[in-house]
Amino acid sequence: MRAVTVTPGVPNSLRCDPDWPEPPAEEGAILVEALAVGICGTDLEIISGAYGEAPPGQERLVLGHEALGRVLEDPTGTLRPGDLIAGIVRHPDPVPCSNCAVDEWDMCRNGRYTEHGIKGLPGFARDRWRVQPKFAVGLDPALTNVGVLLEPTSVVAKAWDHIERIGRRAEWKPQTVLVTGAGPIGLLAALLATQRELSVHVLDRATSGPKPELVRSLGATYHTSPVNELDFEPDVVVECTGAPVVVMDAMCKAGPTGIVCLTGVSSGGRTIDFDAGALNRALVLENNVVFGSVNANRRHWELAAEALARADQEWLNSLITRRVPVGAYAEAYAPGPEDIKVVLEFAT
Repeated sequence: MRAVTVTPGVPNSLRCDPDWPEPPAEEGAILVEALAVGICGTDLEIISGAYGEAPPGQERLVLGHEALGRVLEDPTGTLRPGDLIAGIVRHPDPVPCSNCAVDEWDMCRNGRYTEHGIKGLPGFARDRWRVQPKFAVGLDPALTNVGVLLEPTSVVAKAWDHIERIGRRAEWKPQTVLVTGAGPIGLLAALLATQRELSVHVLDRATSGPKPELVRSLGATYHTSPVNELDFEPDVVVECTGAPVVVMDAMCKAGPTGIVCLTGVSSGGRTIDFDAGALNRALVLENNVVFGSVNANRRHWELAAEALARADQEWLNSLITRRVPVGAYAEAYAPGPEDIKVVLEFAT
């Protein structure tokens, strides 16, 4: 069968192996036919050699952590043949730590977790894959065209879950949300904010292309000015760019008792002139909270599946700006200037 693989740590070693071995039974009881995998910046960084870890004893890593497939067989009876399914990316560490022991593997404390297509587990960019029932998430059949968005949606479902948990520290009635960045994570964060009937603002540098209209069709407001020039103080900020200046400005912009969730990952190596003392004073005196969020556990995946099922399917489909057949896999991993989400298709 076909599999899209790399040699971790070796730049530009991407290839499609035509005779990759069938998934062994120890990977999981549920056998799945791959329909598609979504591509994100993590995949591109692995291809560049920045990181990535093959399974023990193997030289190459199968890519793909944003999965969509159909069940071929499930002897456990958890799912039925033909069911639409996604595989949870992260698995708990073998020790396990206190969080992994209670299935909060997204909050792993010792870093020994594994991740499909990223760290120590083969990914989903292959014709067939297997998954354990515990890590299999069924999807509404109506999501056949957009279910590949489940993994990024799980990331923002977790972010909103934690925002709301923090908000319960006091009487809290948020009204205004600022999302910085209109990539897939930012747009999905805005979607979940509109589902909470909040006033949503999305900020991005793009002045043309699909992003402004996607934001407006949510009923949200689109901005291209710097964060510090906005004329309102949001109750919630979901930062999705990782750009240092935007991160700092977002932390400063939140209103009193505001909550800032950082989901963008900075590359590091860049310093900026910044008044850290003034930020400290504002955070303390206004009871603000800044926290980071990444990955998701099963509860968040299920929340994400519910959110996608409630969303406008045409709008979700518009997030997928390119669908590339696996035979042209190299094109899928070459980002275009107006790409939002690119999907590599294995079957239709």
